[in-house]
Amino acid sequence: MTQIEKVLYTGKTHTTGGRDGASRSSDGRLEIKLSSPGSAGNGTNPEQLFAAGWSACFIGAMGLAAGKMKVALPADLALDTEVDLGTGDGGYFLQARLNVSLPGLERSVAQSIVDAAHQTCPYSKATRGNIDVTINLV
Repeated sequence: MTQIEKVLYTGKTHTTGGRDGASRSSDGRLEIKLSSPGSAGNGTNPEQLFAAGWSACFIGAMGLAAGKMKVALPADLALDTEVDLGTGDGGYFLQARLNVSLPGLERSVAQSIVDAAHQTCPYSKATRGNIDVTINLV
């Protein structure tokens, strides 16, 4: 396990009620209602939050990779992340698909950026070897 040498930021939340509860951040910038996936509840769910966080982080990692390669990322880049909650032998599991759009970039350059981002993004590192992850360059 890799040890952090210097903490850059700590996200803090207070959650009550589990999947049908609420969560708020310690700084007050996030306050959301939670509901179970596929339910009629009026909140978001942990899988959507995980997908949003991973997408944002991965885009940042692509920016770092592109900068090292001296390549400008397209302004209209997008990442559609899908996080599945499912069951299998032994309980509940996650799997994910990251569908990356880098319009206007040569495919080999775009693929190099995506590959580098997947190696440096902390979410990618946290999930590597733990869940099935597919990255598609669309």
